[in-house]
Amino acid sequence: MFNRRKTLIQVWNNLMGTNGNDSKKFKGDIRSPGVLSRVIHVRKLPNDINEAEVISLGLPFGKVTNLLMLKGKNQAFLEMNTEEAAQTMVTYYSSVTPVIRNHPIFMQYSNHKELKTDNSPNQVRAQAALQAVNAVHTGSMTLGAIDPSGMAGPSPVLRVIVENLFYPVTLDVLHQIFSKFGTVLKVITFTKNNQFQALLQFTDGLTAQHAKLALDGQNIYNGCCTLRISFSKLTSLNVKYNNDKSRDYTRPDLPTGDSQPTIEHHALAAAFAAPGIISASPYGGAHAFPPAFAIQQAAGLTIPGVPGALASLAIPGGAAAAAAASRLGFPSLPGTHCVMLVSNLNPEVSRSQSSLFVGVYGDVLRVKIMFNKKENALIQMSDGTQAQLAMSHLNGQKLYGRPLRITLSKHTTVQMPREGHEDQGLTKDYSSSPLHRFKKPGSKNYSNIFPPSSTLHLSNIPPLVVEDDLKMLFASNGALVKNFKFFQKDRKMALIQMGSVEEAIESLIQFHNHDLGENHHLRVSFSKSII
Repeated sequence: MFNRRKTLIQVWNNLMGTNGNDSKKFKGDIRSPGVLSRVIHVRKLPNDINEAEVISLGLPFGKVTNLLMLKGKNQAFLEMNTEEAAQTMVTYYSSVTPVIRNHPIFMQYSNHKELKTDNSPNQVRAQAALQAVNAVHTGSMTLGAIDPSGMAGPSPVLRVIVENLFYPVTLDVLHQIFSKFGTVLKVITFTKNNQFQALLQFTDGLTAQHAKLALDGQNIYNGCCTLRISFSKLTSLNVKYNNDKSRDYTRPDLPTGDSQPTIEHHALAAAFAAPGIISASPYGGAHAFPPAFAIQQAAGLTIPGVPGALASLAIPGGAAAAAAASRLGFPSLPGTHCVMLVSNLNPEVSRSQSSLFVGVYGDVLRVKIMFNKKENALIQMSDGTQAQLAMSHLNGQKLYGRPLRITLSKHTTVQMPREGHEDQGLTKDYSSSPLHRFKKPGSKNYSNIFPPSSTLHLSNIPPLVVEDDLKMLFASNGALVKNFKFFQKDRKMALIQMGSVEEAIESLIQFHNHDLGENHHLRVSFSKSII
């Protein structure tokens, strides 16, 4: 046993020693991950990691009291001020692997109770970084004097470029994301060189630096809307108007200017109200969010063991959360979990009818009625979030007298019949259908996804069509029309209330895209309003 322990010590010293001094300091094997210590061993760091980035891993959990960088081995030791802070940090990062510049970082307790460092050149930069951070936190030094890199202090203003802008990104979305790292004072959005950009001002440069470290290179939505973040040369923003293009949160009295009115605050709050979507953080202070984290983007997934806002961008399952995700334009993983198995269909329901009622929640690509079980169908959506939305909203709803049962299929795609092999027309491809509601990026339809209700929203109504025309049309299939109302400011739109939710679903299937003449095809969707 003694020889084995000695061998482990020798191996550890060979791995860890970047110079003689460092080797002497760390004789001993790694402490078991379950044995508590203030010192945390951090591994798999990027080659170009700097001291500020390593320190930022610990700041949300408490004060970082010492740091030993072993850059040659892509490792570091971080000492926290208390064992409780270290325990909170290790527990959190065991559930959510921190990522810095696409490198997953791993950590565990060290077998050392404290770090003892000297004045070797390898440690000067680390100590300077710690001193700068502590000086800023205690208020004994201004940010402009020094930053953790030993250079001039970082600007509190960040320049943000959103690349691959497939889904709309608003000022409010940026504010919700960046405010997790501290107080955002001002935001200005603009388009330059055909790119959506923004300037965001924090209270101080250190907070801005933490936000930059955590978010640079991350995607707001899965596979798109990539954040490219740099420090601005500006140290303060001059905002003249509070609207959907610019906002000064310290000056609510500013005029709106010529821009269109902003999104209503209560509507935005409701969109983020689903559990797990940007809620209050249990970590206090300006740095109320662990700065080095990988944004969890897979809709329908939660992060186990992570409280409150630490899982803030993970969208849990359920109709309310899925609807909130859709209103914000969150896509999911394309090509995975996008095929649904719909069972207990009325055999009289056609493929086109299936695609119409499911198409309220996403673009249907293919439909396959099962050969031996005509009451079952496979429906392929364009992505997983749309499948999740359709399943959440339609499972259990009655269609032509039968409650639907909808689950995710084990299949990842609906196969078309091979050439020369007919399937009696049971499979059809709708990928080029003109009825797709969401094929245009940033479509307003993303803002109008609601659960099935007895009230339907009608749009694209031509001027010569009056109330009685539409009431007669919707009553022509035997359904009860209980109420009707044109929009006061826009008579191209109206609300119509049917006798039941089931009748509303059937009416949507029958009359969506109905030709009203004058080259106007009726658009029908579910409404959250009540007449």
